[in-house]
Amino acid sequence: METSGYTTAGGIGVEREVRDVDEAALEEIVTALAHRRGGAFSSGMDYPGRYSRWAFGYVDPCVELVAKGRTISATALNARGRVVLPAVASCLLAAGKPVAEPTPDRVEVHVPESADLLPEEMRSRRPTVFTAIREVIAAFKGDDAHLGLYGAFGYDLAFQFEPIRQELARPDDQRDLVLHLPDRLVVIDRQRETSVELRYEFTVDGATTRGLERTGATADPVTPAEPPADPVKGEYAKIVAAAKEKFKRGDLFEVVPGQVFHSVCADPPAFYRRLRHSNPAPYEFIISLGEGEHLVGASPEMYVRVSGDRVETCPISGTIARGSNPVEDAEAIRTLLSSVKEESELTMCTDVDRNDKSRICVPGTVKVIGRRQIEIYSRLIHTVDHIEGRLRPEFDALDAFLTHMWAVTVTGAPKTWAMQFIEDHEATTRRWYGGAIGFIGFDGSMNTGLTLRTAQIRDGVASVRAGATLLFDSDPESEERETELKASALLGALAAVNKSDPVPATELRPQPGRGMKVLLVDHEDSFVNTLADYFRQEGADVVTLRHGFPVHMIDDIAPDLVVLSPGPGWPSDFGMAALLDELYARDLPVFGVCLGLQAMVEQAGGSLELLDYPEHGKRGQVSRVVPGSALLEGLPDEFTAARYHSLHAKRAGVVGFTATALTPDGNVMAIEDVERRRFAVQFHPESILTQEGGAGAKIIANVLRLCRREPARAGARQG
Repeated sequence: METSGYTTAGGIGVEREVRDVDEAALEEIVTALAHRRGGAFSSGMDYPGRYSRWAFGYVDPCVELVAKGRTISATALNARGRVVLPAVASCLLAAGKPVAEPTPDRVEVHVPESADLLPEEMRSRRPTVFTAIREVIAAFKGDDAHLGLYGAFGYDLAFQFEPIRQELARPDDQRDLVLHLPDRLVVIDRQRETSVELRYEFTVDGATTRGLERTGATADPVTPAEPPADPVKGEYAKIVAAAKEKFKRGDLFEVVPGQVFHSVCADPPAFYRRLRHSNPAPYEFIISLGEGEHLVGASPEMYVRVSGDRVETCPISGTIARGSNPVEDAEAIRTLLSSVKEESELTMCTDVDRNDKSRICVPGTVKVIGRRQIEIYSRLIHTVDHIEGRLRPEFDALDAFLTHMWAVTVTGAPKTWAMQFIEDHEATTRRWYGGAIGFIGFDGSMNTGLTLRTAQIRDGVASVRAGATLLFDSDPESEERETELKASALLGALAAVNKSDPVPATELRPQPGRGMKVLLVDHEDSFVNTLADYFRQEGADVVTLRHGFPVHMIDDIAPDLVVLSPGPGWPSDFGMAALLDELYARDLPVFGVCLGLQAMVEQAGGSLELLDYPEHGKRGQVSRVVPGSALLEGLPDEFTAARYHSLHAKRAGVVGFTATALTPDGNVMAIEDVERRRFAVQFHPESILTQEGGAGAKIIANVLRLCRREPARAGARQG
């Protein structure tokens, strides 16, 4: 254990103990947050230069700061808090006028608006509740990297700086800011592979916290209330239509309205753990705010981060749904990066963000250091810019925080007009959504994430707000779907927790190959094992033999299906005609892939030709040309498949089969003889390029289904 101490700029004595702990200490904190104040934060993603993995948490903080409008209070949450409160109380009283007589447990002040006209360069210094927070930071200023204020900042705080006409009634239980002063923290640094506990003791005006109990009040369990109804389909599309009129007039460039979905949540810690598992993000958090309220989220976006004089942000705009596999993801990324609309969204966000920094940064230091970088999440792919600047000497981290309020990615541009549109068109107040979570360090540092992909939980009901960035060329229905998709990660995690399903259930599906034996003939191919794996995934028992094996082994194995693999060269290089004669004599079902198709065409008397340009590892557009194709059942009329061949058959050169699929230039891609159970494809169903929509797997499943023996036929053969 290491012990150190110092005196803050405000004369507060601080002693710190550091000791190694197991990472389980953080999980104990998470569990305690079900009924006790505190927070746990983690980063579940590594993006070089932007995010690395870390985690920290605390429970039973000693002091709590709460703001409602222009009123801010400080409350001692235990005996230790009563020691510290006088130092915090003097900060609040220096910033505002007391609402009531201060007590040993609580002080509350009102910070009035100023009649003075300040230039825009000093907007972050206007009298607001942050004036009181600035006083607290100054009083506790020191070099400790972890001591600070932790919690949540609500959306309505912006209205202390922006002249927004409020149309929505604010609920009585809405708080605009809740910050905690922890005196015990568990900090995990996954890069350095360290896990430590930090314990603080404070001395204020001769009184000390040493020896005093650290625990605070415990809330009673809640019985979840009935969730409100979810949004009516089509209502969000109407907001999009209204925004398009504003774009047309030039009132707005972009705007980010949202809508709210609801679910039951009786166990916030379980929800937080589930969300970390199912939807890793740079800012994962659970904050127990007291008064029966929790925030649980997995935000993809940094709000403001400050280290020394460096201030940085990572605005996200540009969104597309993920595919079902990496190949589809790659296609989605290609589509996203090619979209002029999605690029415009991010461009406007970044230009506004650069403008925010230019207010408080050294001239010439505001730079875009990453442009349209890809970040991949559980259900979405985003484009992200990374922007940095250097603070001017007269400004600090709190100035950086306030000058960006709130991020253009959750409001729009021009920012004030966009926020007015949101106020006029959203059905309820945003509360925490669109604000920030994180910490402000007493050492001048800051790390905050935008409050996105977040559930606000009260009385066992979770509210999940999701928005979309609208432009003039937005499609109302697709933007509405985007909000549903963004909310789905949280709603899915909530549904799983409500079903007490700790691990994602594997969806059961029929396996048409179960009980079937497949002989796979290998023609010195580089993909044969993957092809075998596809058949095994469908439940089949696969035996692979290299070409040239003794014929009697066919009878020894007694396969239900023989698969002829791809391979180099021509069918004659492997004596494939003779093998086919043996297989056909036994009335065995056959499925050929690439070289296998070519051999089946040649054996039937058809002809092969060389392509003018070999297709190796290339995408091919395959079109079904025969309605009702058994082999291609479940596939679209056009699909993408992988081509690895120089030989090919033309439709006119196919004998004894029906050519059921072609390329646009007439190359045969699939042949079928359903009655004799003989099928083949020229493309590679096992390639990653044939994964779109599960095309390759569907073909393998179809082959097995089509070649399965009827029980009577199997019995007769065995007899």
